[in-house]
Amino acid sequence: MYNFGLHVAAYESPAVEGFRLREAANFEAAARAYGFIGRSGYAGEPGIACWGEQIFPRFIAGSGFATAPSSLSLWADIESLMAFSYSGVHADALKHARHWNVRQSWPPLVLWWLDADTVPAWKDGVERLEHLHDNGPSARAFSFKHPYGPDGHPAEIDRGRVKEIAALNAIGQGDLLAHVRALKV
Repeated sequence: MYNFGLHVAAYESPAVEGFRLREAANFEAAARAYGFIGRSGYAGEPGIACWGEQIFPRFIAGSGFATAPSSLSLWADIESLMAFSYSGVHADALKHARHWNVRQSWPPLVLWWLDADTVPAWKDGVERLEHLHDNGPSARAFSFKHPYGPDGHPAEIDRGRVKEIAALNAIGQGDLLAHVRALKV
């Protein structure tokens, strides 16, 4: 999964403080989430290794920013990623995202399948996000709204399984959710 957005102001500004305050909790919630395999770190930051040079899609052009919020991660399946994305800590951030991010004319994220021993690079995510924007969903680049399976055919998301996974995640992330709910928007 690769996602990309643009903030309404510089990362260090008070306008996006709510995002900044939640960022570490979101990364920790992902790490604790069922089905999470790993994520790329960011060049120059300690900790998790960066999966290649971080680049950004063409949608950054004219924004005035040299960098933008984006992430690149590996998940076991669509249901695990959806459960993380739309419940708990990350759902809290999505609820407030309109305060921190500009309205997008591009897909907010792109999904695609990889072989088990493959680690994507930032350039892969950028290329697939632009492909999704330019060509619509396909087995090469898709979204939750129009998912494809590992076999390359359109798929259905098992919503019951998403709910089950979200409930499992909630058990191990209650402390993080309490923390983010107490933060400034």
